[in-house]
Amino acid sequence: MRLPVIALAAGLALQAHARQPIVAEAPLRAHLSFLADDLLEGRGTGQRGGDLTVRYLETQAAVLGLKPLADGSYRQLVKAEGSKLLPGSSVRVSADNGKELTPAIGTEILIGTMGGKEDITVDAPVVFVGYGAVAPEEKWDDYKGVDMKGKLLVMMVNDPQPTAAEPNRFAGKAYTYYGRWMYKYEEAVRQGAAGVLLIHTTPSASYGWSVPATSFAHERFHLAGSGNPLEGWLQEDTARALFAAGGFDLDQLRADAERSDFRPVDLKLKLRAEVKSKIRQIEQYNVVGIVPGTDAKLKSEAVVYSAHWDHLGIDDSKQGDNIWNGAIDNGSGVAALLAMAQEAVKHPAKRSQVFLWPAGEETGFLGSIAYIRNPAWPLDKTSADLNLDSMNFVGKTRDIGVAGAERSSLYAAAEVVAKQMGLKLAPAIPDLSGAYFRADHFSFAKAGVPAFNVGSAVFSGDGYFDFTDNQERNRARLVAFKQDYHQPSDQYHADWDLSGMVQQAQFTLNLGYHVANAPTMQTWKAGDAFGKVKR
Repeated sequence: MRLPVIALAAGLALQAHARQPIVAEAPLRAHLSFLADDLLEGRGTGQRGGDLTVRYLETQAAVLGLKPLADGSYRQLVKAEGSKLLPGSSVRVSADNGKELTPAIGTEILIGTMGGKEDITVDAPVVFVGYGAVAPEEKWDDYKGVDMKGKLLVMMVNDPQPTAAEPNRFAGKAYTYYGRWMYKYEEAVRQGAAGVLLIHTTPSASYGWSVPATSFAHERFHLAGSGNPLEGWLQEDTARALFAAGGFDLDQLRADAERSDFRPVDLKLKLRAEVKSKIRQIEQYNVVGIVPGTDAKLKSEAVVYSAHWDHLGIDDSKQGDNIWNGAIDNGSGVAALLAMAQEAVKHPAKRSQVFLWPAGEETGFLGSIAYIRNPAWPLDKTSADLNLDSMNFVGKTRDIGVAGAERSSLYAAAEVVAKQMGLKLAPAIPDLSGAYFRADHFSFAKAGVPAFNVGSAVFSGDGYFDFTDNQERNRARLVAFKQDYHQPSDQYHADWDLSGMVQQAQFTLNLGYHVANAPTMQTWKAGDAFGKVKR
């Protein structure tokens, strides 16, 4: 009598296993190698490569069996405005004492416009505004009510640093959104400024000058009507020289700006910028596909998986390799979502599952912001967003990065899934680079949806990596990738060990199913800033 019971149990176990969505490496690798190929020309926003990418993704979504949006399309419109700096632009800074400086565009100063006009002249007094932050919950206001209309603002990136008396102000040593360049530019718009320049240092920005320099050398995009007439960056040495020309010491003013009673400082300078740009209006698209839920009640709710499809495209003015292929950033995430969707359509969950490939992440989260403004699924019915961006390409790990999950109930869910997979969650470390605010999931978080980027420290070369094999080689590859980040050298290599990428994708999909089948929606932890946003 025991054999039939054993056979029945084995049969049920096989059926249960058959119902488990298992991410396969072959389709993931095939998608990745194609998405990073020169044929797609770096998947640039507003370029042919971007159009080809959208066409590929919507075709794959249909082939896989994902359901389209209500209008029968997999496309969601994103209207944007492009701006590319042209030769003939110039910057001159004049001090009240007669001194003049002409910083070199590209090496000493970066400038561009998001004001929508092809030829503009900015002639404005220069004001140092510290960190340029208005943070009521921190009792912090760098502007102190001073009228900034028509002025050129110079400010630091990062946040006011903790002190012995206030060790936890602005999250201590960790970054907050107030430290990000996006926030700085947004606040300058709210202040009515003529423009804004950020002082670059590698420690404060968490990346070298080449990153913003590459961005400003390309065409930049924004949602129409949302930018500054002039915006850019200053090399630290350039900022030091400008401050000195006005009779001020940069280091002393930076020290002053660490105090909450800091007030804006007129630098006794005027900046005149002649900005010549090519401006155009474009239509880009998010790609969205849906796996409807099976539960009569819960199918009205959803979990979102996201991965931006864009990279930096092709630059015809550059000699040599002029294609920014973006294999890791973010061909990896795009390919992973396709491989995950291939399995998800075979195994619907109780809640619906939304696969989202946003446009324009590299130029300021354009696609995810547009999605939030016009969501394919109601945000108050969206349990979570799980984002993938720049994934593990060097082999399996013993643990997984979930930085940001601790802000919500997603951390407890991730613990359950990690244990089931024999993984550990990476130890929590201070977010010194503002990683939580540097990917598309943050658009969801600001809208009140629990969200994080799974494995967000993949190319840092430290943190959660504890390789089972070839540790030194793999760590060396990760460190080397720092030189490939946002460079044409971010290319696909056929000898990559993608077992770790598959592992990361599998963890994300398993977590998504855990969320999709949970009795209740995910929630923010009490006291978290994003938990205050009404859903």
